Amino acid sequence: MNVTVVIPTIGRPSLSVLLAQLISGKQCYHTHSRAIVVVDDRPSGEPLRVPAGVRVLRSGGHGPAAARNVGWRAVDTEWVAFLDDDVVPGPQWAAQLAQDLHEVDPDVGASQGRIEVPLPTDRRPTDFERGTAGLANARWITADMAYRRAALQRVGGFDERFPWAYREDADLALRVIATGYRIVGGRRRTVHPVRPSGPLASVRAQRGNTDDALMRRRHGLGWRQRIGDGPGRLRRHGLTTAAAAIALGAAALHRRRVAGAAGLVWAALTGAFALHRILPGPRTAPEIGAMLATSIAIPPVACWHRMVGELRWRRVPPAAAVPAAVLFDRDDTLVHDVPYNTDPAAVVPMPGAREALNRLRDAGIPVGVVTNQSGVARGLISAEQLELVNARVSELLGPFDVWSVCLHGEDDGCGCRKPAPGLVKDAAAQLRVPVDRCVVIGDIGADVTAAAAAGARGILVPTARTLRQEIRSAAEVAADLAAAVELALSGRPR
Repeated sequence: MNVTVVIPTIGRPSLSVLLAQLISGKQCYHTHSRAIVVVDDRPSGEPLRVPAGVRVLRSGGHGPAAARNVGWRAVDTEWVAFLDDDVVPGPQWAAQLAQDLHEVDPDVGASQGRIEVPLPTDRRPTDFERGTAGLANARWITADMAYRRAALQRVGGFDERFPWAYREDADLALRVIATGYRIVGGRRRTVHPVRPSGPLASVRAQRGNTDDALMRRRHGLGWRQRIGDGPGRLRRHGLTTAAAAIALGAAALHRRRVAGAAGLVWAALTGAFALHRILPGPRTAPEIGAMLATSIAIPPVACWHRMVGELRWRRVPPAAAVPAAVLFDRDDTLVHDVPYNTDPAAVVPMPGAREALNRLRDAGIPVGVVTNQSGVARGLISAEQLELVNARVSELLGPFDVWSVCLHGEDDGCGCRKPAPGLVKDAAAQLRVPVDRCVVIGDIGADVTAAAAAGARGILVPTARTLRQEIRSAAEVAADLAAAVELALSGRPR
C-alpha cells in the first residue's frame, strides 16, 4: 500500500514514544509504506533528534493545520496517514492500516482509526480526563486519520486559519465529503493517552470558541450535528455572563434589587455548571477547588472568544452549499406505496433507499421524513397503526432524525399538508437548521411544491404515478434516489 505517515509536532517527549512504536514494527511497516515524515512546527530551535530514515521538515510554528499541509504536500504517495505526536499505535498498526486502505472503494476519501483513551481504574476520571476520553467517539479526528492525497489536493488540504488542534480536522472532513468522497472507519487501533494538564486547561480550551465561529461561517448552523457533536454550552455561558454583567452594572448604579436578582441568577447558573463538572469526578479538594474557580471563569472567557471569532470571520464565505438536512416523502419515495397501509409487514423499501440514506448519514447530514397521511382523518387507519408502520420504516431503513406527519384530510384547510410548506418548516425547526438549506426529495409535484413554498430545495424522483406535467414543471429531476442524493450533495441545483 502506497502510504506516508505524517506527524506534526512541537517537540513533545511523546514523539519519541510514537516513533519507537512505529520503528519497532518497521519491517512490517515498510512492506506497506514508503516513509515517515515528522513536521517540526516549532518557530525555531535545534533540529529534532529522530531515528534514521525518518524525514524531518520545518513549518515555522504556524499550527498543526499548516504543519500537516507541509507534510502531505512534500510526498507523492497515494495515501497520507496523519498521526498526532502524542498517540501510541498498536503493535500491528501498520499492517492493519494497509488492510483498511486496501479494502476501501474508489469513492472513499479517508479512513479513520479507532481511538482508545485509557482512564484511571483506581478512581473516577477528572474533568479534563473525561474531556479527552471524548476523542474515542469523535468523528474524523487526525489523531489517526488516513486521507487519499487526491482528496487533499481537491480541497486544498487543511484550512490554516484554524491555528491549533481543534476543528481543523472536522472542517477538512466536511469539505472532502462535499466533493463526493465518503469517509469510513477502519479496524486499526491507536491509544491516545491523557496528557498532563494544569488547573486552567479548561479555561485555555475556550479559545476553541473562535474556531466554532469559523465553522459556523464555513458550514452553516447545522455543522455541530454533521460532525456528531453536542449542542455546546455557549448559550448557557452567554446567559451566565449576561447575569454577571447586569449584577455588576446594577450594583454600580446602586440598583440593589436588580443587582441581587441578577446575582442570584448568576450564582444558580454557575453552581449548576460547577456541579455538572464536579459530580462525575474524583471529588478531591484540589479537583473541587479547580472546578469551582474555572466554572466562574469559563462563561465570560468562552463568550469573549466567540465574539472575537464572529468579528474576525464575519466576511468568510461558506465552504460549500451542502444541505443542512435532507427530507424525504415516505410513500413511493422511501417505501412502496400501499394506500392507507395498516400492516407493518407490508412495508417494502424502494430500491436503493437504504443506501441513499446511509450516504447522507455517512456525510453527517440529518435525514427526515415529511409525509401526508390523510387516512387518519378519514378513519381508514388509526394513529396507533400509523405509528407502527412508521416504526417499521425506521427499522428497515435506519433511524431518522425527524418525522413530520400531517394527519389532516384534503379539505381540512391545514397549513401542514403538502403542497403547503408546514411539514417542511416543522422538520427544519425540529432539527434547528435553516429551512432554506434543506432539500426535499419526493415523487410527486406536491413534494417539490411544498419545498419551494417553504424556501427549501426540491428534487423530484418520478415513479409510474408521477404526472408528466409534474415532471416538466419540476426544477430538478433525478432518475432514482441515489442520483437525487448525489444531486443534493453537489451543493448546487442543475
